[in-house]
Amino acid sequence: MRPSGCQPIHLCDQPVDMRKSFEGLSALVEAAFPGKLLTGSLFLFLNRRRNLIKILYWEGDGFAIWYKRLEQGSFPDCFGGRDVLTRQQFVLLLEGVTPKRLSRRFSLPK
Repeated sequence: MRPSGCQPIHLCDQPVDMRKSFEGLSALVEAAFPGKLLTGSLFLFLNRRRNLIKILYWEGDGFAIWYKRLEQGSFPDCFGGRDVLTRQQFVLLLEGVTPKRLSRRFSLPK
């Protein structure tokens, strides 16, 4: 999976049945995020136990699904309630890191 850093990353806040494939997940995306399915955004889906994640995205010529199963533990729940994740939060979620603080320590002047 090699998405560029400029695409929005959307996290589905409801648990999803992981038996869903391209059609089922794209129907969920259209219901939750109307009109954003073919924009190249990443759409993240977690199961109820939070040990499985599926990522659906449009590559320009078709859909792709990335799937990860954890053998132990679960994905952190600290990003719940957020619609769009930053790339940093996305990487933290995939790595299983639970951040203690979700704000930056400083910001560079523009």
